Amino acid sequence: MNLDLRIPMGLMFLIVGAMMSIFGLFTRGSVIYERSAGVNINLIWGVVMLVFGLTMFLLGRAKDKRISAEPLEGTNRPLGGRGVGH
Repeated sequence: MNLDLRIPMGLMFLIVGAMMSIFGLFTRGSVIYERSAGVNINLIWGVVMLVFGLTMFLLGRAKDKRISAEPLEGTNRPLGGRGVGH
């Protein structure tokens, strides 16, 4: 099983980041941000988690594509391709 942990980890951060960002957007200017000097921490960290999750997910998917393009073991041919001159 060749599951790259970046894919499920990226999805988890994408989901949680989206929820935090949406909550931060709906509560802009709310009283709950008085303790944090008026800074919308939910929106800021939600966007940070979205970017991190997207990066991990895309890096995991890129590795999957790169593995499928590598040659078969014991040959110089890529998967599904024919050798030169055939």
